[in-house]
Amino acid sequence: MFKFLHAADIHLDSPLVGLERYEGAPVDQIRGATRQAFEKLVDLAIDEGAAFVLLAGDLYDGEWKDYNTGLFFIAQMVRLKGAGIRVFVIAGNHDAGSTITKALQPPDNVKRFSTRKPETAVLDDLGVAIHGQGFPTRSVTEDLSARYPDPVPDLFNIGVLHTSLDGRPGHEPYAPCSVDGLRSRGYQYWALGHVHAREVVSEDPWIVFPGNIQGRHVRETGAKGCSLVAVDDGEVVSVEDHAVDIVRWEVCTVDVTGAAVPETALDLVGKALKQVVAEADDRYLAVRLQLEGACRAHERLSAAPEHWAQAFRALATGISGANLWVEKVCLRTRRETDLGEALKRDDALGGLLRAIRDLEADPDRLAALANEMSDLKLKLPPELMVGEESMDPTDPRVLREAAEHAKDLLLSRLVSSEDEA
Repeated sequence: MFKFLHAADIHLDSPLVGLERYEGAPVDQIRGATRQAFEKLVDLAIDEGAAFVLLAGDLYDGEWKDYNTGLFFIAQMVRLKGAGIRVFVIAGNHDAGSTITKALQPPDNVKRFSTRKPETAVLDDLGVAIHGQGFPTRSVTEDLSARYPDPVPDLFNIGVLHTSLDGRPGHEPYAPCSVDGLRSRGYQYWALGHVHAREVVSEDPWIVFPGNIQGRHVRETGAKGCSLVAVDDGEVVSVEDHAVDIVRWEVCTVDVTGAAVPETALDLVGKALKQVVAEADDRYLAVRLQLEGACRAHERLSAAPEHWAQAFRALATGISGANLWVEKVCLRTRRETDLGEALKRDDALGGLLRAIRDLEADPDRLAALANEMSDLKLKLPPELMVGEESMDPTDPRVLREAAEHAKDLLLSRLVSSEDEA
């Protein structure tokens, strides 16, 4: 029996552009988080006695400003070498073309796979064959897996691939391939990278996205880490997620429906934040706070949004034992109105509300709408699809949020029209 660690999308020293614009942002903690998370990953490999580590692309975040990023990586590889742990690396889209990367040579326990064609590394002592190819350029649109070699007979075969698979919201469609295509290669495990959310795509064979090891903005929420895989007698016996993140991003949505005054909303927010802190495993928390719901408190909240945003931040600061930063406060409350009566209205507003209600309640209709948005997506600038404020019109989550916002806007318009009457 042996174990190996599968990680991807390290993004060492990611620049986190624009972080300074946030008031009170813990810039130093967040900027250093990718390095600390990578150190924890190396600690985990050593503590668990991993035979080898797979890094499935985007080790770096493009060109470095200096050599320190590469020297840090090499120092971590030396630690693994001292523990007898081998490392296998492929280049992802953020690694491709880096001239400094090529100038620094890692220790001999590190194998970088070719970017020109697939290669195979055979570990005779373990009975393992590892197949992989890195990105030669930042944008790879062909299916790299189609050229991966046949499995080596009587060995445990692993494919390492940086890919969008058949497409994932918020990620460029690089090196696209299909689950059936990967299965057809006959490998026992596919170690994927590029998608920053954890996902076990298949267990027969195992096809796994471990996600990135450190969230970089509010769209990369929750625990981040790597996968520890145990193999016995040529079969995967377990795949365990291990969190190694330092700063954890969360969206805390608080329903303040019925709150008569903002002070009631403050109480509800305090309880919600304490719950988020309790579930954070002692990580430093970066939280986006969202208040939703129809309430009488809406008038005072919307009349002085900056005042109440600072009140919520002060509340967060006062939570005992919490390392907590409120990244942004989104006030999405609305004035109280009777949604049931509004849905019965025989006019344009009522019709739109009913259409939105039906869309939100029907996943098939939402998926169909997402599919219809494909043409629009092709016309939008690529930079809109990635990063903190990404907006992918084919993502059902984005469409559901847009529908909810439209409903709130319509209800507010309805209340305003009734007041004017």
